[in-house]
Amino acid sequence: MKAQTLYDKIIELHTIENLTADGRERLVYIDRTVVNEYTSPQAFSLLRENKLQVWRPCATLGTVDHVNSSAPDRTEFPSEKNSCTQVKYLLKNGADFNFEVLNNGNPKQGIEHVVMVERGKVLPGMLIGAGDSHTAMYGALGAVAYGIGTSDIYHYLATSTLRYKKLKNMRVCVTGQRGAGVSAKDIILFIVKKLGAGGCTGHCVEFCGPVISELTAEERLTLCNMAVECAARSSVIAPDKKVFEYLKGKECSPTGELWDEAVSFWRTLKSDSDAAFDKEETIDITGLEPSVTWGTSPDQNCFISETIPNPEEIEDPKVRADFKRALSYMGLKAGQKVKGLPITHAFIGSCTNSRIEDLRAAAAVLKGKKRAPGVWAMVVPGSTQVRAQAEREGIDKIFKAAGWEWRNSGCSLCLAMNGDILDAQDRCISATNRNFEGRQGVQTRTHLASPQMVALASVKGFIADIREE
Repeated sequence: MKAQTLYDKIIELHTIENLTADGRERLVYIDRTVVNEYTSPQAFSLLRENKLQVWRPCATLGTVDHVNSSAPDRTEFPSEKNSCTQVKYLLKNGADFNFEVLNNGNPKQGIEHVVMVERGKVLPGMLIGAGDSHTAMYGALGAVAYGIGTSDIYHYLATSTLRYKKLKNMRVCVTGQRGAGVSAKDIILFIVKKLGAGGCTGHCVEFCGPVISELTAEERLTLCNMAVECAARSSVIAPDKKVFEYLKGKECSPTGELWDEAVSFWRTLKSDSDAAFDKEETIDITGLEPSVTWGTSPDQNCFISETIPNPEEIEDPKVRADFKRALSYMGLKAGQKVKGLPITHAFIGSCTNSRIEDLRAAAAVLKGKKRAPGVWAMVVPGSTQVRAQAEREGIDKIFKAAGWEWRNSGCSLCLAMNGDILDAQDRCISATNRNFEGRQGVQTRTHLASPQMVALASVKGFIADIREE
């Protein structure tokens, strides 16, 4: 039998029929999906127009996260008219089509990707499609997952299947020694910079190597979450003991004999030693430092000790033009250091860095300190359950004592479509995944960094080096 990659194995397990002779296009079975109030309305409208039902309601979870308020005193529905309509429509869809929807006030509500993982709805070997590009995050647990559009959401809901174009295989082996202050966020920012914003186009990326093995399950989630920022449609890491322990006891994880059977199968989910990859990269993180983005794309980042690169030294005319535009938008100059750059805002949240380990790391930096005058700081736990756990540990008290706002769960300032929005020229250091123009508000300036670096900047009033604390 031909040697297979982990990605190949999972796709083969879910293939119903090859639609082309070469097997590139297939009809595949999708195990589960999650829908939100923002990207799903048209799909449900199509179901109604065609008088169809959701084929497997138990395999669909709905959660309100994109347009809902994160305010401490938030109500069930947003005050903005269109947002309110979207939330009410998702609730109606859940009632009419018999699937669970988590709205504000539900103790299980949260950001869709955080909730899917903490409920145990993502398990190794699964194939998952959902209406958000960061669905690829689930690969950290040994699943293959990818973002889909509205028409595919509709087709999945009606049939539990999708027409699928098989991706190429890419392996990224991460080696070297992880230095002080270096987080999973720094590692993925470095990988994205090395590979480029389009470096993984058309591929499923398998991360492997000693550095990956050392990461916790939640650190791997951060890594796979941002693999899409170098254009990977999917990313995957072979599941191991850390993942099994992370999943054990979760609400939807197998139990008893079924758990033992599942783990026995999950142990087989790894690439064959002689499997061929279409593309391979080895990235050594020895010497990697805490990093911060300086531009308007996640790949435009640098070490905290470095200066912003000079566009005139870049040969590719398109990249050179992109760098110049980014510098102009961000109000920065080539040769300038991001270290010491004053900030107006600090934000911790999003499906990238809002889990309990992220909050613990930030709280350790903030303990006994106060945010700097003139800096507004806000933390949005990834789910109501994460928020509750943090409160049991006293983490909320540390944030509040430091002058941070302790908020309710949602996408919040990651995409600024829910009342959490910044003003023009505001400069925010943010533990999110995208720093595009206008991402956090019109003409706002976003610097991506780890939760620890965000916490430190809020205290200093400027971007600083976590290693110097």
